Order: sequence, then C-alpha cells, then structure tokens
Amino acid sequence: MPVPTLHSVSSHQARIHEGARLPRRTALSLRLSERKVLLFVGDLAAITAALLVVLAWRFRLPLEWETLIRHPLWFGLLAGLWSVTAPILDTYDLRRASRVSTGVAVGIGAAAAVSGIYLLIPYITPPLHTSRLTALSFVVLMLGLVAAVRAGYAGLLVQPTFRHRVIVVGAGWAGRTLLEAIRTRAATEYDFVGFVDDDPARQGAPIDGLSVIGTSDHLRRLVEAHAVSEVILAVTHRETLSAGLVAALIDCRERGVHITDMQGVYERLTGRVPVEHVGSNLHVVMPVDGDPTRVYPVLIKRAIDIVIGLCGCLVTLVLLPFIALAIRLEGPGPILYRQVRVGRGGRPFVLLKFRTMVPHAEPDGPQWAAEDDARVTRVGAVLRRLHLDELPQAVNLLRGEMAFIGPRPERPEFVATLERHIPFYRARHAVRPGVTGWAQVNYPYARSLEDALIKLQYDLYYIKHCSLFLDASIVVKTLRLVLGLQAG
Repeated sequence: MPVPTLHSVSSHQARIHEGARLPRRTALSLRLSERKVLLFVGDLAAITAALLVVLAWRFRLPLEWETLIRHPLWFGLLAGLWSVTAPILDTYDLRRASRVSTGVAVGIGAAAAVSGIYLLIPYITPPLHTSRLTALSFVVLMLGLVAAVRAGYAGLLVQPTFRHRVIVVGAGWAGRTLLEAIRTRAATEYDFVGFVDDDPARQGAPIDGLSVIGTSDHLRRLVEAHAVSEVILAVTHRETLSAGLVAALIDCRERGVHITDMQGVYERLTGRVPVEHVGSNLHVVMPVDGDPTRVYPVLIKRAIDIVIGLCGCLVTLVLLPFIALAIRLEGPGPILYRQVRVGRGGRPFVLLKFRTMVPHAEPDGPQWAAEDDARVTRVGAVLRRLHLDELPQAVNLLRGEMAFIGPRPERPEFVATLERHIPFYRARHAVRPGVTGWAQVNYPYARSLEDALIKLQYDLYYIKHCSLFLDASIVVKTLRLVLGLQAG
C-alpha cells in the first residue's frame, strides 16, 4: 500500500468531535470468539438440563437450582468432561456449526462421547447406569437437547443481523488472501463491506468480486455509512501507515469499532501463519520473548514421547513378523527403510520406516512424495493407508531425535531448496520434528514448493501456539485420519 500525503496529527482532536457520529459496534453483531462462547454456553445449558430432567424424573429430585447446588460434583464433572472433549472433537468449528446438518452431527457426536464417558464413571456420578431406562433416557435427552441448541444456532445466528460487518484496509496480497479465507471459512459470520486503499489505480476497481470503496481519508465516513463493526488492517509494512490513517483508526477505536490485523484474523480462521505477510516481523512467526519450548512443559512432553515410544516398540515387535513376511513375499528388498532427515537445530538423523516403495525408487535423485505415487508397492499402499509404515519411528522417539507431535522432518536435499525460496523456513527447526503434526492432519503430502509453503504455515502456527490442548487435538485428528474419518 503506497504512502499517501501525510496529514497532520494535530487535526485529530478536532476530528474526535466530528467522530461522535460514528456508531458503536452493533449490539447484535458477534465476533467469532463471542459466537463460540455463546454456543459453548448453550451446549452446557443443554447437557445440564438433560441431567437435571432425568434426576427429577427417575430420582424425584427437585427440578430447580437447588439440585445443582446440593450436587455440584455431578454437574461440575459433566461440564468438565464437555469442556475437554467437545473442543478436542472440533465441536466449535464454526464452519460446520453454521450449517444445520453438520452442526447437529458434530454436536450429537460430542454428546454421545461425553454421555458415554459419564455413565462409565462410578461413585462420583449419579447412579444412572443402574437402570437401562435411566441411562438410555439420559443419553437420548442429552443428544436431543444438544441437537436442538445446534439447530437453533445454525438457523438463527447466521442471519445477516448477527454478522460482523468488516472493512479491510489494504487491497494487496494480504487483503485478497484474507478475503478468500473469510469466504471459505467464515462466510456466515462476516459481511465483507469492501476495501480501503490509497492507491489511486485501485479506486473503484473490483478486487475478487469486491470494490475498493475509498481511501484512508474516507475510512471514518465509510465506517459510519455502512455500520461497520470491525476494521482489519492488511498492510504488510506498517511503517508506511500515514498519520491520517492512524488518526482515523484511533477515532474508530474510540467509538467502539474493533481494530484487528490480518495476521491475527487469518491465524484464527485457518490455523496457519501467513509468512508472506509478516515481512521482517519475527514475533509474528514465533515467540521471541523467551524459549518457545517453555510454553508447553518440556519434561511432560518428553515423558509422553517416551511412553508412546515404548508402546510403539512393543506394537512393532508384535507386528514385525507379519509385515516383514508381506514385504518379502511381494519382492526383494530391505524390510526397513533408512533415510536421512533434518531434525531440531538443523541436525541430521536417520529416520526409520517400513519400506513401502520398490527398491531403488529414486534413480535420478530425491523426488517429492505423492499421494498416489506409482513407486509405492501394493503392500506399501496398505501400510501407508493404515500408517503402519511409521511404527519403526518409535525408535527415533526413544532416541530423542523426534517427538510424537511436531513438524514433519524433511530431507536435507529439499531443506536446502526450501530455505532459499520460503521465508522463515528454518524456524520449523526450533522444535523436535514429529511423527504427526498440525500440518499432517490439515494438509496432504507436500508435492511442490507451494505445498511446502502451506505446510510451513501450519508448522509455524503449531510452534507459536504449542500447548497440551493443541497436542490433544492433533492426536484426535490423527486417529480420524487413520480410521478414515476425516471431518468435512
């Protein structure tokens, strides 16, 4: 976005009075976080009501707040199970929640899981399981009420009255990328009013179906005219912001309009870091206020990796005779495949896998993997589909060369090329590589530089937001992939 003629900041005080006409954020417009909170509260109300009704019907307890106060453990445990299980199962993916069919389906799935777990816990839960009718009534009522809440959300909160009206400052790459993300992932939550850009050549021009409706000088007036509730700043080089634009943004903020930046909105919508947009702002890519591994206790993560590694070695030993026989019957070649990969800090290590390709599969040098690779054997295709070819990496886990969850380790031949073409690629080497990871559960094989860039965006998101909850979500998504239950 080019630098326009600078306006005097001293005029800002006079404009504050003029800005009194700016509307405060429409009371009914809800941001994504507010929608999730509202949906979460509705779900908690539904499951609490289900338990309360069953207790009143089958155990003659009062159908009122007194029952909750006298038995806080019963209701607190149910709410706690929902609070942990439902988000892990992606129940609060607003793309699916905004459609009745998918929203009700994910809600019922979470309710079935939580009610099943609740019934299996003895002593500290009410004796619902002692009667099949009572247990069945609890499950059916819980599923029905959650489904009703979900259907109500999808039918009501996607209406235009509740949408967030947005103007984006900057019609360049960042603005267009954000528009695509909103259309793809939050079309029912946002109303995209248009772009503001100071480039004269873009005024009135269509940008991916929307227009540039003015310059930064017009921002305050446009916000008022279109009842905008959020202004998103999609300018890569913040040092180019004019004094006039800064003053207009301050005016809007003082009047209750939400001011955000493209990077934050894009991360929340996609689970990726927009590395092309961040320029030289390293803090946008990864934490710079300390050791990033301290965000998630290193000792706990390592202990989990050791336990998983030991279990993986045991499973590998049990299945080894059968897998080895199948590989050998299909043709000659080694059972195990050893390949050099780049680990934490850029240090190479030897990754172990069961061989899934024909011998000498790369006569002309390293090649990108493909989802339907002609070099993969029939046995190898089965091993890949079931992810059994990864079992020997349990040894890499025990050696400390890999973690169970982290960026997938890449071959040094590809790393050299990727570091030259993709900004911040080396940042993924800040943590141990993983058997599975955020990029693996969200994106298929990397078959090109473009694919590698997208996977890097996911990897950087994981490094930046690493947590026990995110790891648990990745484990659930990995299980879905293994079982062929990918969410739509």
